[in-house]
Amino acid sequence: MKRARPRSGIHWLLYLMLVVAALSFIYPFVWMVMATLKPEAEVAGLSLWPSRFILDHYRAVFQKIPLGRAFVNSVFVATTVTALALVFSSITGYALAKLRFRGRELVFSVILFTMMLPFQITLIPMYIMMVNFGWLNTYQALIVPGMISAFGILILRQSFLSIPQDLLDAARIDGCSELRIIFQVVWPLSKPALITVGLITFMNSWNDVLWPIIVMRDRDMMTMPQAVALFAVGGQADAQMGTILAAATLLGLPIIAAYLFLQKHFIASMASSGLKT
Repeated sequence: MKRARPRSGIHWLLYLMLVVAALSFIYPFVWMVMATLKPEAEVAGLSLWPSRFILDHYRAVFQKIPLGRAFVNSVFVATTVTALALVFSSITGYALAKLRFRGRELVFSVILFTMMLPFQITLIPMYIMMVNFGWLNTYQALIVPGMISAFGILILRQSFLSIPQDLLDAARIDGCSELRIIFQVVWPLSKPALITVGLITFMNSWNDVLWPIIVMRDRDMMTMPQAVALFAVGGQADAQMGTILAAATLLGLPIIAAYLFLQKHFIASMASSGLKT
């Protein structure tokens, strides 16, 4: 039986650097949460522990923002966008990974190219399209532009490339259509990749502020990030930093909960989705 070799000084130095890096990332969030529980006069301080705990900032947020309605809107939009993105990205990724057709590599290159374009370049054309379709102040304007994701296509294509072709050929011999192969054969074998794409798509849709502000004016249709952003910069917070931080904390909790629940699959997919050709 081999004995574990003792850790050298370089290992302990690396561990120390990792701990410092982790603390540098987590400290701002912990400070934000603790600041929401402090009296307003203590919010600007760097200390974590307040002299007394209060919930006044959270009460102010719920009184000034229709947070319940905004939360429902955000859940509906982000969930719908995620579901549609998984379906359409899976179909596209499967075609690029497992089907042979002329121009396949060109199509894939164009999709990769679109990932390099900043969102601001397509902002005005997309807004004009929403106006022409009559979709302003509707859920369609928030959902349709996010139905397919170039990042999702890339990750799922790389995952689908690792699936043996013989397995798909056997399914075709049994009479399965290509769509049935995708959802009943390929999907069960690609859970980590699907979870990664779903989580990132949900996070991006949930956190989106610029696009909802442009296409949504109806207060009852606003998403939670949009409502919080307008609350923070529109004067409703009365320059109370604790109240603004409380709204930001409530906005971030669903994403944190989703990541903590799915982090094992997320890390597994990111570790195994190397670019294969």
